[in-house]
Amino acid sequence: MYAIVDIETTGSYAAANGITEIAIHVFDGIEVVEVFETLVNPLQPIPPFIQQMTGITNQMVATAPPFTTIAERVYNILQGQIFVAHNVQFDYSFVKTQLKAAGFELNCSKLCTVRLSRQILPGYPSYSLGKLCRSLGISLENRHRAGGDTAATVALFKKLLHEDRSNHIAKSLKRNSKEWILPPHVPRSDFDRLPTKPGVYYFHDKKDKVVYVGKAINIRYRVNSHFSNDAPTAQKQKFIRHVYRITHQECATPLMATLLESAEIKHRWPRFNAAQKKKEDVFGLFVFEDQDGYKRIALDKIKKNVPSLLHFYNLAEGQAMIRKMAKAHHLCLRLCFMQQASGACAGEYATTCKGACTKKEKRAVYNQRVEEALQDVTAHENFLIIDKGRNNKEQSCILIEKGSFYGMGYIPNTAGMDNTAVLKNYLTPYRNNSTIQKTIRMFKESFPEKIKPLEQALVIPLKS
Repeated sequence: MYAIVDIETTGSYAAANGITEIAIHVFDGIEVVEVFETLVNPLQPIPPFIQQMTGITNQMVATAPPFTTIAERVYNILQGQIFVAHNVQFDYSFVKTQLKAAGFELNCSKLCTVRLSRQILPGYPSYSLGKLCRSLGISLENRHRAGGDTAATVALFKKLLHEDRSNHIAKSLKRNSKEWILPPHVPRSDFDRLPTKPGVYYFHDKKDKVVYVGKAINIRYRVNSHFSNDAPTAQKQKFIRHVYRITHQECATPLMATLLESAEIKHRWPRFNAAQKKKEDVFGLFVFEDQDGYKRIALDKIKKNVPSLLHFYNLAEGQAMIRKMAKAHHLCLRLCFMQQASGACAGEYATTCKGACTKKEKRAVYNQRVEEALQDVTAHENFLIIDKGRNNKEQSCILIEKGSFYGMGYIPNTAGMDNTAVLKNYLTPYRNNSTIQKTIRMFKESFPEKIKPLEQALVIPLKS
């Protein structure tokens, strides 16, 4: 049999809110055979706006039983029945959470009359309970009270049973059906189109704005995990209320999915992505000649129309690079702005500096080593990451120029590739950021065999 349920609550998610009223109508497919309705003391204040919406006040629930008092009765009615509600995830999460707190573990099959109505009765402008009942001529008395909403849901469910010529209800009850876990407004076809491959997925709101971006090694599995658990959290309920559409972009490798996710979060600034949403300072490596003709290496924030040799999203990372260059090529720490004191730098006393800071070393000799150091680091900071494609007719390609992520894409195996300009025709450029920079650096250290210096890789066909 079906247990058709509606509840009123103090808030939108079960982890921190309580039930103020519950109604359960046990329905055998023809008629209601049992009714249980009661106010519930939530043991917390009811917010004023909810009091206005439902008409349930703090005074009304003050003498009502707390949920622990009715938990056994509720459990005995529901267990073994099919739990039916209009937006079933909301009602079920509250009831399950309250029962668990009272020592009862509820496990029911579930049906959502919002999702079923969209499938069986398509074409209506709104599937909220009030508007849908109005469109269908179903009487709805005591709106936003558990008893009135449950009675209307019973009438709606009767109609769904009668009109269900394609067996949507039976399909939804199959063990492997994921129908009930999806947000009520998301078409099942959106979920069915998701691949079991790496990539990025997007949750869209009612206005089709992207409100969340995620990455996955298996897109379908990851999206399913967002909704399949019974976590009574605010975050999950926000997803359920705001997600109307799911789209995706398949990637050939998990690395590409990670880079694309980060680029999309920075570009779209989705409402529910908390991580990676912060303003970043970008530092550049600059070279200039001072008044004495010595080449100076400096770190500074990137400025418009001022070219830099390398980009860093962390000042310490840039400083580490300069120290590495200085050690390898005997550069002066003071001329690299790594030492502020005047006179000889610490490197001269340690014999790593050959005396450019005190003009003991001729500028031409010193400048030559600076150029060699810059050529060395820039050569290592121009490379491709070549990997498998989405199919056997292509390869994936990620381009790093001057230590900065340029973009990525897919190169046909038959494509001729002898210069960077041709290569870029196949790539989609993306804006670099610190997460991308860190991800690429870690990948480079972990998988050096996949890193191809740009000059060596640009052959016909592209060399992997």
